[in-house]
Amino acid sequence: MKISTKGRYALRVMLDLALHTGGYIPVREIASRQGISDKYLEQIVARLQSAGYVRSVRGAGGGYQLTGPAGRYTVGEILRLMEGDLSPADCVENTACPRAGYCVTKDVFTEIKQAIDNVVDNITLADLAERHRNRQPTDYSI
Repeated sequence: MKISTKGRYALRVMLDLALHTGGYIPVREIASRQGISDKYLEQIVARLQSAGYVRSVRGAGGGYQLTGPAGRYTVGEILRLMEGDLSPADCVENTACPRAGYCVTKDVFTEIKQAIDNVVDNITLADLAERHRNRQPTDYSI
């Protein structure tokens, strides 16, 4: 399983917003810090907004901000929003597979999915922000 640029960038955008609180952040600033084109970032933020993770204000002083505290969002929910299911193989979620009852490779793929879920569902944006601050205490660009 590979996380696409949409998934990676969505996580970076959410982290950027978690690090830059206190007002609405213009898309241009986020795009510049993240090295993402404005157009691509707009697509990502639109999806985050429709899911209720961010809100926006237009005009002068406008931009985006998180709708809740950084501790409310997990890496898993952000990635699933952008990527869908995080299973390493289709058979993990496909109960119609004729081999499901005896296939040991499905067992392996299920264990991999459980391990992935355990990691991404137990790390919040607040955790990532703290890790970032510990690595770069004076530079909040990511």
